[in-house]
Amino acid sequence: MKNKLKQTEVNKIPKGWKIVEIRNIGEVVTGTTPSTKIEKFWGTGVPFVTPTDFTISKYVHKTERNVTLEGADQGRLVPNEAVMVTCIASVGEVAMASSECITNQQINTIICNNEINPDYIYYTIVFRKNDLKRWAGITTSPIIKKSMFEKFPITLPPLPEQQKIAEILSTVDEAIEKVDQAIEKIERLKKGLMQELLTKGIGHKEFKDTEIGKIPREWEVSKLCERLSLEYGKGLTEIQRLEGKYPVLGSNGIVGYHNDFLIKGPGIIVGRKGTIGAINWSNDNFWPIDTTYYVKLRDRRTDLRWLYYKLISLNLSKLNMATGTPGLNRDLAYSKVLSIPAHSEQHKIVEILDTVVSRLDLCNDKKQKLGKIKKGLMNDLLTGKRRVRV
Repeated sequence: MKNKLKQTEVNKIPKGWKIVEIRNIGEVVTGTTPSTKIEKFWGTGVPFVTPTDFTISKYVHKTERNVTLEGADQGRLVPNEAVMVTCIASVGEVAMASSECITNQQINTIICNNEINPDYIYYTIVFRKNDLKRWAGITTSPIIKKSMFEKFPITLPPLPEQQKIAEILSTVDEAIEKVDQAIEKIERLKKGLMQELLTKGIGHKEFKDTEIGKIPREWEVSKLCERLSLEYGKGLTEIQRLEGKYPVLGSNGIVGYHNDFLIKGPGIIVGRKGTIGAINWSNDNFWPIDTTYYVKLRDRRTDLRWLYYKLISLNLSKLNMATGTPGLNRDLAYSKVLSIPAHSEQHKIVEILDTVVSRLDLCNDKKQKLGKIKKGLMNDLLTGKRRVRV
């Protein structure tokens, strides 16, 4: 069915929808911080929400600090399902209360009327975040005062439609949260396996003492410089990175594409300037830019992919000797001592870790797809371009 939309001060909306100011959908409460000098105000009891407690999750489930009931009396308790919006500094961040709580003064909380669905308001504010930021203006410390926040206009469909829209978007959010939980679990597994496999190997019973601690008896000890050299990448202008077949790699990953490559893949890139010690991998031929090193093997007994995992475990980001812009000290990196298994065991370790990384990649791909779906649904449902059946 084709929608007939009417133009409003916010955007085009369907017949039956209206534009309302936030003050007309509920009460707005600005938070307060109880005095930190009075000990009896702080402890256990009531969550004290600040912007740092906002996460990628829809709800604030955990806070860094809590107040006592006496502390809570210094502010205003807001109920479960209240919509909390940051209005100072990081304007436009949104979360919902998962229980009764108080907030600090950086947060304005919307306590919705009975005829308003709070989940719908949450998604609307998320969708209109950039508009809210513009209201704050471009200043050193952006701020939207309560009186101004209350006048912010939003689109409001009838309650049944609000509920259906919120239900659809909440379903996608729940799916994203499940994927996030899976990613977190796999990340923990990966970290634990790397710690175990790169220091103790697979199935070893006998160990020996070395300058870097106990290692399997069959393993060797070797300095990093004996296994690889760190070679300088080569600079490319912004224009040269605009198009091409081969990825251009910086410390944090792909920064463009170029018609030619400098290094035949697969290969390892190490952050040299700025984000130092960041380790990246490329299966393809690539061009490392001048803020990076690329790895050149000196010993054929070293599996390149195993070395990639080993370099991650070394935490090279601490090897900064530069003043100003951080710079990775190559000599310090070269002096790092490695415990090295036989090539065959390196390969087995890689197989195990790569299996975990593949699972992680699948989850991240799924999360990215769900994110695109959510973005599309918000754009369609919250503007009325696509109507829901009630």
